[in-house]
Amino acid sequence: MKFVLEVTVDDGAVARDRAAELERILRYWGGNLRHYALEPGDGSAVHDSAYQEVGAWRVVES
Repeated sequence: MKFVLEVTVDDGAVARDRAAELERILRYWGGNLRHYALEPGDGSAVHDSAYQEVGAWRVVES
């Protein structure tokens, strides 16, 4: 399996403070990780602090 996290960092809140927004995204994702089986097909949208969708994560076959 492969875990893929893609975040666009050139628009919105992420563009204003990339490090802080990515830190927040990773912290939020990590806190919710236990709610997923982490099997191929699992995934979810990723949002910045302004609740705008800036990417997604997914689990795929490697």
